[in-house]
Amino acid sequence: MKLLAGKVAVITGASAGIGRAIAVLFAQHGAALILNARSQAPLDELAAELRATGSDVRIFVGDAGEEKTHTAIAALADEAFGGIDIAVNNAGTTGAIRPLAEITPDEWQHTLAVNLTAGYLGARSQIPLMQQRGGGSLIFISSFVGTSVGLPGMAAYAAAKAGLMGLVKGLTADYADQGIRANALLPGGTETRMAGDEDQKAWAAGLHAMKRLAQPEEIANAALFLASNMSSFVAGSALFADGGNAAVK
Repeated sequence: MKLLAGKVAVITGASAGIGRAIAVLFAQHGAALILNARSQAPLDELAAELRATGSDVRIFVGDAGEEKTHTAIAALADEAFGGIDIAVNNAGTTGAIRPLAEITPDEWQHTLAVNLTAGYLGARSQIPLMQQRGGGSLIFISSFVGTSVGLPGMAAYAAAKAGLMGLVKGLTADYADQGIRANALLPGGTETRMAGDEDQKAWAAGLHAMKRLAQPEEIANAALFLASNMSSFVAGSALFADGGNAAVK
């Protein structure tokens, strides 16, 4: 059963890790895709892989922290598909990892731009296209960091990811009655390039009740739930897919 047949999904940060896994799964479930990342080559590779299986895929290379990127993606979605049904605002960065007093204002702004402002810019461009379709699902990839726990050197990242929770609640108050559902997905430690070296991964795994990291595909499954009609009465929520991390803090 294809849960996203006939749907159009935008995914930022789609070239690797969780974003890539979401793109693959959404394609398997019938969605047409617009994929965004900053690097051309991995997007081209992913698009070719998905098109070979019959998926309708468009790409746009650009920085999700910049307004012009979202304006261009929205124009592409409108021209190619007549709107957007699903948006996964996934682009993110850990940013500089140091105690807060050692973080420069430029580093702070960069971390917030990629992790939080990109979500605002995305939603601002995506919502009008969802209104054209009579509703939609906005998904923001947050984190257990900043919502259930603080980690050394990650205050800027935590502030940005926690800020997404406020954005989700505000969007729900503004648009849920129009059929636009905003939710946050909070992964735990996941086997991606951002997870660090083997020692860092082992340390992170120990934070979780399940004592392991997630595979990107496991997080994608949770995103599929939020994107599909299975979550038709879920709005303004924080879905932890964190291996029990928040439960044992």
